[in-house]
Amino acid sequence: MRADDLRIQGLSVSLGGRRVLEGVDLAVAPGETVGLIGPNGAGKTTLLRAVLGLIRPDAGTVTSGAGRPGYVPQKHEFTWDFPITVAGAVLNARSGTKWLRGPDRTDREAAAEAIGLAGLTDLAARPVGELSGGQRQRVLVARALARRPGLLLLDEPFTGVDVPTQELLTGLLARLAASGTAILMTTHDLAQARATCTRICLLNRSVVADGAPGDLTDPGLWLRAFGVAASGELKALLAGSESK
Repeated sequence: MRADDLRIQGLSVSLGGRRVLEGVDLAVAPGETVGLIGPNGAGKTTLLRAVLGLIRPDAGTVTSGAGRPGYVPQKHEFTWDFPITVAGAVLNARSGTKWLRGPDRTDREAAAEAIGLAGLTDLAARPVGELSGGQRQRVLVARALARRPGLLLLDEPFTGVDVPTQELLTGLLARLAASGTAILMTTHDLAQARATCTRICLLNRSVVADGAPGDLTDPGLWLRAFGVAASGELKALLAGSESK
């Protein structure tokens, strides 16, 4: 087994003069699926962007043994009215600085493989602007997988998608983890996190708790993370954990 594909140590980040992350320590090993859970403004997306190198931290380090990570942003971050097909959008993710030379055989094979994994083969020739919300999410996943990454970062992958897409993504993430991919994702869906993740990291500027879903049954931890009493969804989650 490789060393941790992602190791974050003492990470602190400020945006607009406000400290968003403070002393975050987190590691994701090959084959793990770690869910980042916390309230809006907790720093979840900022953490992903720091891992990608898009934000310079005030302090701390981010190291990865998996090369350049694959990244699945939130749907609104992609220009869906751009005149490009599903196949073109996925192939484009392979381009980087080599686009001027055009894609080669390896690029085309990787793109086709990613399109298949995301269940988009029948839609490969369709313009991305004609896709449903769930189909668009699968395009973003395919774009990330086209790079064949050892580390996959996902920002709210289950938000606003239909049940078939949720099921496809859940199964796909399980297969990727089983093949050794390290996965870190943000989510607001507590039930989905419990079903998908091997570990959950409660984040609110710093790490409040980190452990297997079934171990995070103390309501006080969730109160510290969210600053509110347990919601109905959280109570159901905790009750389900305790019954296992």
